Amino acid sequence: MKREAGILLPVSALPSRYGIGGFDRAAYEFVDFLREAGQSVWQILPLGPTGYGDSPYQSPSAFAGNPYFISLERLCEDGLLSEEECREADCTSDDGGVDYGDLYEKRNRLLRKAFSRSRQSAEQLRFEEAHRAWLEDYALFMARRIASDGVPSAEEMAYHRFLQFRFFEDLGALRRYANGKGIRIVGDLPIYVSLDSADVCFSPELFELNANGVPTAVAGCPPDGFAPKGQLWGNPLYDWQEHERTGYAWWIARLSHAFSMVDAVRIDHFRGFDSYYAIPYGAPDATQGEWRRGPGMSLFRAVREALGEREIIAEDLGFITDSVRALVRESGFAGMKILQFGFDGEEEHLPHRYGENSVAFTGTHDNPTLCEWIEAHSEGEIARIRESLWDFFTPRERLYEVLIASLMRSPSRLAIVPMQDYLGLGAEGRMNRPASLGNNWRWRMTRAQMSGELAEKIFRLTRIGGRLP
Repeated sequence: MKREAGILLPVSALPSRYGIGGFDRAAYEFVDFLREAGQSVWQILPLGPTGYGDSPYQSPSAFAGNPYFISLERLCEDGLLSEEECREADCTSDDGGVDYGDLYEKRNRLLRKAFSRSRQSAEQLRFEEAHRAWLEDYALFMARRIASDGVPSAEEMAYHRFLQFRFFEDLGALRRYANGKGIRIVGDLPIYVSLDSADVCFSPELFELNANGVPTAVAGCPPDGFAPKGQLWGNPLYDWQEHERTGYAWWIARLSHAFSMVDAVRIDHFRGFDSYYAIPYGAPDATQGEWRRGPGMSLFRAVREALGEREIIAEDLGFITDSVRALVRESGFAGMKILQFGFDGEEEHLPHRYGENSVAFTGTHDNPTLCEWIEAHSEGEIARIRESLWDFFTPRERLYEVLIASLMRSPSRLAIVPMQDYLGLGAEGRMNRPASLGNNWRWRMTRAQMSGELAEKIFRLTRIGGRLP
């Protein structure tokens, strides 16, 4: 089996002059950087509009794209904006991270200017027709949000259709460029949708809601090392009997749409398809939930029959049982292995124990960076890690590179390293702290960090692991 390597970098974390990463020139430069660094995969986070807590896992649509990622440079090239207008709307925070509050105000005003100067093209009409199944509901849902009298305007709906057209045009162009350079894009599919979403609004029968449209129970996960009181996500749960009755039509449409956007899909919280944690609606935390049976292989057999064989990565982390492991094996999807977990006592996550059909990570967007993780360990714990690596001389501040090298040498068919780990960043590079609000999803890479020197280092580590394309 061919062994590959990739980098995890959210689109939002790309360098940009305008406060958040997007499908501008820097995205193409990053593809070139990946090729120079000997990588064949670019993993990103969910592409949907962000919702509660600025999280990409709480989106108002399972199908729409994030308008913040639309290329401002291309809008300027098309005469819909001026460079001066874009500069005036710059909302880069003092620390270089994403300021979502400022972004919401300035970027929306800028995009409305572009819309007011646009004309509906033949390409946009074709896009709207091809995506009508979800686009009309989404446009109506978003327009209702700002309608003071409860009646959305046709102009507001047209604005949201325009944004989606531009998003998918820009994403398609970037994906074609990446594929032409030998880079596959791995997307991320949240298992749940937000309660405040077009999906729940217009397809309530697919979710566990009472007669008033209120959830009877919500999603989350039980207490664990991340959160002593568990994680109360608050997403509505699926009515799996109804999904089965329809032949899982909504899930097939959702995955088909995802594969039209990216080359492979990581399904978040995969264990929820085996059994899912249900928390009573209104509970203050996640300590009182219960486990319920999910759809299991019946869903994925229906998906395979409809879509054929597709590259799917199962995020099989958290509280994992034998039945979850069996579901991953039967599906044939690659599971995930986390190096940090292995050296913290979960032996199945030690690099030499990985199976071939797995994707190995130093950590995910929910973990501390590798350097932050090292810093949290005592000298005695570091000594045990050194013994496992048979490395007694590398300075502690460069131990992260030795750990990355051990991941690269693992049997996993794909090894993915977050960009913050290659940069050797500490807590300042953390993307998300589960069960917390504020200061998450903000980190961004600078153009200076995307250097030839870094590309050379990544290339050497990838070559040592035998993972060059």
